[in-house]
Amino acid sequence: MNKKKYAYLDLKEEIESKIRLYGGWVNTHAHIDRAYSITKKNAIHIHSTLQEKWFLNDELKRRSSVSEIYDRMAYAVESMISQGVQALGSFIDIDEVIKDKAIKAAEKIREKYKSNIKICYINQTLKGVIEKKARYWFDYGSEFVDIIGGLPGKDKGREGEHLDIVLSTAKELHKMAHIHVDQLNTAAERETELLAWKTLEHDMVGNVVAIHGVSISAHPMRYKKVLYEFLKKAQLFLITCPSAWIDSRRTEELAPTHNAIAPVEELAAEKITVALGTDNIFDIYKPFSDGNMWNELRFLLEACHYYDTSELAKIASINGLKVLKLHA
Repeated sequence: MNKKKYAYLDLKEEIESKIRLYGGWVNTHAHIDRAYSITKKNAIHIHSTLQEKWFLNDELKRRSSVSEIYDRMAYAVESMISQGVQALGSFIDIDEVIKDKAIKAAEKIREKYKSNIKICYINQTLKGVIEKKARYWFDYGSEFVDIIGGLPGKDKGREGEHLDIVLSTAKELHKMAHIHVDQLNTAAERETELLAWKTLEHDMVGNVVAIHGVSISAHPMRYKKVLYEFLKKAQLFLITCPSAWIDSRRTEELAPTHNAIAPVEELAAEKITVALGTDNIFDIYKPFSDGNMWNELRFLLEACHYYDTSELAKIASINGLKVLKLHA
């Protein structure tokens, strides 16, 4: 096409140029220690539920050597660098199955790529944080990572206790907390609300990030309006990983018409900081996800019908630096 003859507004380039101006993309949420781990053998598990995959991933963790974990992480980090990603936040598994193997690989990765990209590590809590073994590895990992991770759904029925442990640990260690919440796209979930309450209770205002928040969209507006006030009071941030949840399964549950993503356009209107992540890359959770940052932003803007190019550029860059505490 001859642009001189047929000029048009290239909105993608407009967004990407602003992202470059802000220093590059920021991927605030990934799991690079298990990236590129999909194989013919474990591909049989891709149809399993999220909760089933929490356990099915144990086989990979058991058999993976430190060098294999390192190779997967390096491949993922190099993919981010090639896209112009300036900073990456990644959960790594630290539990009774994998023990400290991911930590050893992560240390080497940080050292190798320290001049190319800023990496923040967060401890994944797939075994929960309450039972004795789980708590041991949670405490062990918390000393190493930059940000304390949480997954209250893993301690189902004891979500409040889970958050008490995670947030008190983060406060004691003077670290931020990144918590997976409201992942199931159902109005039965109110984990984001609970997280806001616990943030206030533990005096962690401005230091807690909610990850995903998919189920927020399943609630009526009257509930969301109240929730947004709590989020602002707690100065809660939110990370959205759009393509990771687009596969939410259809149900017969009645709910407001919505897409399987946090309502970013509403959060932005309320001045609640939203950042962008890729989540899983080529593993049993997301076997087709390639970690492409533009794809994630495209999913976001289309799913939320949100076309503010200036705000989209911030969501993909400087907002990410805020949720990783890489600048104020």
